[in-house]
Amino acid sequence: MKLDELIEYLKYSDLINFKNVDISGISYNSKTTKKGDIFICLVGEYADGHEYAHMAIENGAAALLVERKVEGVSIPQIQVDSTRHKIADIADRFYSRPSMGLNLIGITGTNGKTTVTHLIQKIFEENQEKCALIGTLGYKLSSNGEYRDAKHTTPQAPELQATLRMIKDVEKIDNVVMEVSSHALEQNRVGGCRFNGAVMTNLTQDHLDYHITMDNYFDAKAILFKKLQEDNFAVINADDEYSAKFLSVVPEGVRTFTYGVKNDADIMAKDIKFSLNGAEFILKLKDAEYPVNLHMNGMFSVYNVLAALGASIAMGIDIKIALKALQNVHGVAGRFEVVNKKPLVIVDYAHTPDGLENVLKSAREITPEGGNLICLFGCGGDRDATKRPKMGAIAQKLADKIVITSDNPRSEDPQQIITDIIAGLQSVNPEIVTVEPDRGEAIALLKSIAENNDVVVIAGKGHEDYQILKDKTIHFDDREQARKVFAGSVI
Repeated sequence: MKLDELIEYLKYSDLINFKNVDISGISYNSKTTKKGDIFICLVGEYADGHEYAHMAIENGAAALLVERKVEGVSIPQIQVDSTRHKIADIADRFYSRPSMGLNLIGITGTNGKTTVTHLIQKIFEENQEKCALIGTLGYKLSSNGEYRDAKHTTPQAPELQATLRMIKDVEKIDNVVMEVSSHALEQNRVGGCRFNGAVMTNLTQDHLDYHITMDNYFDAKAILFKKLQEDNFAVINADDEYSAKFLSVVPEGVRTFTYGVKNDADIMAKDIKFSLNGAEFILKLKDAEYPVNLHMNGMFSVYNVLAALGASIAMGIDIKIALKALQNVHGVAGRFEVVNKKPLVIVDYAHTPDGLENVLKSAREITPEGGNLICLFGCGGDRDATKRPKMGAIAQKLADKIVITSDNPRSEDPQQIITDIIAGLQSVNPEIVTVEPDRGEAIALLKSIAENNDVVVIAGKGHEDYQILKDKTIHFDDREQARKVFAGSVI
């Protein structure tokens, strides 16, 4: 593609050394820049791409996208106000606007995004349609396919647009359901994407190390809904305290659908019951009721199913087809995943106060009479520290025994993170509270703490198969560790 084509619709403040060169790729890492790339000088929290422009040129960059002029450079420079925001426009144009030919559905919220995307993918397939998924675990082209690697919940714009183009042209798939994180929205990683629909799961405290306030966090999430156009659809959790604010930003002409359990909504679950086998309820629509039997458990699963149903109803998929798909789902990796039966050991990704509260309440529903609910958890380092004591208080309030350990400590001292968690406890009775910074050793201790009649929740990492330490990342999978510890138990 010629440079003038690439920047045809780009708002720029200056053109420096302009020559209409050929552009064969997009790069924002000087080490991986190839001949013919346009190098995007991203300005981040820890690095400034302008400082690496000369290295990118040495590796073959044909042009630069900059926020300020790079001296001593003869190749073209396109100056913009924010390279971080304009990289999405460049990527969208370079890959010929792939989302315009797709039915693209965005899922955002603090908890539940991964599960809802998987449920919607299953509904499409039950409806005899192909659907690709992009999210936390990577991306995959079918529910039975293998995950392919993704560096973030929502990839950076060039990778995302390239993936969308591949899905459309190579795989011949017209439907894509995608997790959309608050970081991706605020950083405009999904800029250029034309969403046909958006789903809001919930909004509770998370990522305040980045967004600082809940208002900022909401504003980031709201971008997805503000981008919708006439005849698109929005699906919103009526039970969430931010539901009215989300509804207020949806543009005129966008079709809205609400779902809930407590508050009046278009799609509701009534008479909810839980057992070891899963959840069952009556689905109530405006004009009909349907019995629903899920293999998934917990109130959060009910909400996730309602969200997925909202999207399928908005897209005109037959409700009976959607329900058949959902009733055949046996869960998502690392989300309330049972790894042992006696004691019942559940691994879950819950890593926020609301997430931990939801999973423990759901686990309590299936804890046998006379059995204890045991919770093992930690908190991530280099992340919002204010949620640590809150999670400690929630664990102590809802569980009978707790084991406090490390999560992904990153650059922080694991013991300091644990101290922050303990600050939220009312007491540190050693018969109730166990502290073990080594996560592997902490899981091993469960063997002596848990009886056959107990329920154990290992929270925080879910599907992750690694642990990020101060100086390295190691292989670590809660599910693997738990299975080793309870090997020989009744499964």
